[in-house]
Amino acid sequence: MKESLDFIYKEQKELSHFGGIGALLGWDQMTYMPQKGSEERAEQLSLISRLVHERVTSDTFYNHLQKLHDARDTLSEKDRIVVMKLHRDVEKARKLPSAFIEKMSKITSIAFMVWQEAREQNKFSLFKPHLEKIVELEKQYCEYVKLPGHPYNSLLDDYEEGMTVDILRKEFTFLRAQLVEVLKKITSSTVYQKQQPVKMKLDVAQQTELCRILLNHVNLPFDRARLDVSTHPFTTSMGDDDVRITTNYEREGFLSSFFSSMHEAGHGLYELGLLKGEYKDTVISDAPSLGMHESQSRFWENMIARSKPFWLYFSPVFQKIAPNPCKGMSTEVWYRAVNQVRPSLIRVEADELTYCLHVILRFELELDLLDGKITVAELPECWNQKVTDFLGITPKTDREGVLQDMHWSGGEFGYFPTYAIGTIYASQLFRQFSKEHMTFQDEIAQGTFTLIANWLSEHVYQYGSLMTADEIIKKTCGEGLNSKVFIAYLKEKYYPLYEV
Repeated sequence: MKESLDFIYKEQKELSHFGGIGALLGWDQMTYMPQKGSEERAEQLSLISRLVHERVTSDTFYNHLQKLHDARDTLSEKDRIVVMKLHRDVEKARKLPSAFIEKMSKITSIAFMVWQEAREQNKFSLFKPHLEKIVELEKQYCEYVKLPGHPYNSLLDDYEEGMTVDILRKEFTFLRAQLVEVLKKITSSTVYQKQQPVKMKLDVAQQTELCRILLNHVNLPFDRARLDVSTHPFTTSMGDDDVRITTNYEREGFLSSFFSSMHEAGHGLYELGLLKGEYKDTVISDAPSLGMHESQSRFWENMIARSKPFWLYFSPVFQKIAPNPCKGMSTEVWYRAVNQVRPSLIRVEADELTYCLHVILRFELELDLLDGKITVAELPECWNQKVTDFLGITPKTDREGVLQDMHWSGGEFGYFPTYAIGTIYASQLFRQFSKEHMTFQDEIAQGTFTLIANWLSEHVYQYGSLMTADEIIKKTCGEGLNSKVFIAYLKEKYYPLYEV
């Protein structure tokens, strides 16, 4: 038994290192790599993916793991937890041929570079053949994994363990109807009719300084993390003490770089705070789902950085760094400005109220593509129609429509729903935190966030993957995924702002 335990722990450590190498290659690809390096980088990432998959699915690894799984009742609690989680993951991975993994990695690496070019040139036709290959591969993936229920469940489970199409359809049907209703009430209000877009242009140096100040205040440790620039902001981890986050200073939208930095900092703090100790370099020292990961970024970005106490502190900071653009911006003006409801074509620039409609739109399109109800060629038209139906505005170009997200270029079907799941989780965590700490707003108004960080560490970070996301939310909040909490949060916040 000891031989098998030693073997699986050694393998997990080496696989963790492989993951860090792959993450570094991916980070470089999205930040500093020369454009012409894409083909060789695709080969490198493909090789890493194949080597990892072969190690995970090898008979030697599986035989040791199966031996431990059969004798799980005799193992220590720690070993049993690791074996159970690892066994589930390996059983799923062994359904996928190495050749398939290598092919998917290569095609998506090239597709990402083509997506960037297509977005820049505003031509979906350039990306179309690559996306068609990816959709076919996603269908093959579903056939290989074949979880019960809808084929999409096999994709969704990679990002949100235990989540199903049936659960999401029910949750999203309610959420979509409620969001449209709330949006209609707000857009019909006198305040909305009179509101003007906040026109403020900060130069890159000012944005950079403000983002640095923000990250220092939330205690993102720069000896364990760094901030860079990419087309699409993201967070990745190369190891326990090496987390990279990115933002973009050229995006349109009110303070886009500032809020994306706060968003990614939420991810970064979670990565750096995840359960380590005896579970270091195991499957347990990881987030249980992307929905839980997204709850951390949405919590910091929306519940904290868009709150009035936050701007009580940061209003003078902005005035100091950018005195001319911020002239006359009081705390109240800032609070209203950063919480303006204004339907947007771009998901990452969407306001807090309409954001989840962008996610539901993508979920529905992914299902339609997998079910064969629409083709990739029809995607731009279907996209534009859904945006019109959901938000009452219509994209004029592919760049502001179907080409705006990088996720499909990476083969990340089943990923988008986690943005809405995470947003709902965030509202549930915020409600519970608010109940337990009635005066937390006083700390925020002083520009300190220690109480919040400690609470999240105690109620989310410390569990790693010891439990599923659903189990963590139930333990912390007393119930699982509940869109009603998010809708109540939105009404409590936005109805007074718009005098509804």
